[in-house]
Amino acid sequence: MAAGDARTKPAAERVQRPQARTLERREAVLKAAMKVFGARGYNKGALVEVAEEAGMTHAGVLHHFGSKEGLLVAMLKYRDGEEVNGVPARAQTEGPAFLQHLVDTVEENTHRRGVVQAYSVLSGEAVTDGHPAHDYFHDRLHILRDKIAGVFGEVTGNTDDVALHDAASTLIAVMDGLQVQWLLEPEGVEMPRLVGTVIDELIARLEAGR
Repeated sequence: MAAGDARTKPAAERVQRPQARTLERREAVLKAAMKVFGARGYNKGALVEVAEEAGMTHAGVLHHFGSKEGLLVAMLKYRDGEEVNGVPARAQTEGPAFLQHLVDTVEENTHRRGVVQAYSVLSGEAVTDGHPAHDYFHDRLHILRDKIAGVFGEVTGNTDDVALHDAASTLIAVMDGLQVQWLLEPEGVEMPRLVGTVIDELIARLEAGR
């Protein structure tokens, strides 16, 4: 293509292409951070390792995310499907379909060991004082517990707020605990089936307690 041809392209096209490349780089960094932090934890995982994994410089990572702490929180939000630094959000499931969505997500996670590993390692680290992801995991737990409790209420007709939140806490504990077992012994833990079974049992209990 002649040099002059580039100048004849619509302005929107000339702007969109650099933007698309920027988002691709950011997403590459987020995926690299998931791999590095998942394998080494937040404290031992170095930004230079993330940069090398993403195929860019340490300064390039900082340019996109500002700091190691900023990258960590962005990576966790990306894992949850939220919009991050211009990287588009994934569609969120609401209502009764959310329970099946949880089972489907567990099934997907059996093919994404690095994602499960990153979550398990970082959630464990986040209980320590001053960890930069503490607030993220605290807020995520609160939001997820409320959402699951609301769906359980909608599905079962149970209006006992304590019972609904107890059921939600139980389901979250089962899912998180199974992830650790699966990471240690993947052939011995069938996560999707077990999560589905627990959901069915919790629903039956809540329906009986209406």
